[in-house]
Amino acid sequence: MLKTTSATVALASELVACQSLTPNDAGCQKIIGKRLSALGFTLESMRFDDVDNLWARKGKSGPLFVFAGHTDVVPTGPLDQWQSPPFEPIIKDGHLYGRGSCDMKGSIAAMITACENFLAENPNHLGSIAFLITSDEEGIAKNGTAKVVEKLQARNEKIDFCIVGEASSANTLGDTIKNGRRGSLNGDLIIHGIQGHIAYPLKAANPIHLFSGALKALCETEWDKGNQYFQPTSFQISNINAGTGADNVIPGDLKVKFNFRFSSELTADQLKTRLEEILKKHKLKYSIEWRLSGNPFLTHKGKLVDAISRAIKAVTNIDTELSTSGGTSDGRFIATTGCEVIEFGPINATIHKINECVSITDLDKTSEIYKKTMENLLLR
Repeated sequence: MLKTTSATVALASELVACQSLTPNDAGCQKIIGKRLSALGFTLESMRFDDVDNLWARKGKSGPLFVFAGHTDVVPTGPLDQWQSPPFEPIIKDGHLYGRGSCDMKGSIAAMITACENFLAENPNHLGSIAFLITSDEEGIAKNGTAKVVEKLQARNEKIDFCIVGEASSANTLGDTIKNGRRGSLNGDLIIHGIQGHIAYPLKAANPIHLFSGALKALCETEWDKGNQYFQPTSFQISNINAGTGADNVIPGDLKVKFNFRFSSELTADQLKTRLEEILKKHKLKYSIEWRLSGNPFLTHKGKLVDAISRAIKAVTNIDTELSTSGGTSDGRFIATTGCEVIEFGPINATIHKINECVSITDLDKTSEIYKKTMENLLLR
């Protein structure tokens, strides 16, 4: 444990020390559960396959306010490039270093200390408070928040407000909150040609050449113009592979991996149809497998956005901006319940990077912002 006067930084350090490479929780939820149990929360472990999840709730009445987060982290990368071991938290130059310090063990620690301070001052608050913690966000995200939400819905346990602790701030703590995210649709495409000797192209059909016209069309297509909340839909290829490795063989198949990050202007089915129309227009023989990672979601300005915006202003004197940019998050699963959900956390400059770190001052301020948000929503 690092010597610090901040309860938030101390807890964040304890969590960082757990080597919780996705989907391994590595004891984080035990630490979290102990703190929440001491506050009177009822703990419910939900393990699905190899993933540990924790649902902790205090109170039975509405509205239900939820903190959501993940304890799993991405791989460290080359250890020799870290200035200190990634799972040995250190404080240097006002920052806590370690894998997961910013994404998102720091936020989880801030949530817990915010809750501790809020309950100490307001034992008779309105409604209920809960924590939804998973160890399957950085991985395939099938046995984590998605499954917990399914279970909660099956027993009619309705979430009203949710803060996901993703590192949302861009340049200064509080400058940005995410009130939505684009959808993500992946495709594994195979263009079928005819393998043959490279000296006899008329007896073969090169799938790379055949795909070139469709590739140009796909890259130049304007899928939509976006809207006031979302950037225009983006089509990106992540991998193209063909060939046997020999210099004198025309490949039989071309494999293409691609992704749509799409706005609320289009559905996943519409994107599938439009892409396949382009392939058919170019008379390609193909097979394709689709994987929908999540649909777009949006929380309009309302009680939650207002509550956290006022909290950020009170703590940082910043007028926060709403954004739907960036990748996916577990907010996409929680939003399916119809609740108001936003993402807020520290500056995201070092997430997933070597020497990941977070400002210890910002961690303490994040805790205060979470606390004031609860005050704005759960006090008369």
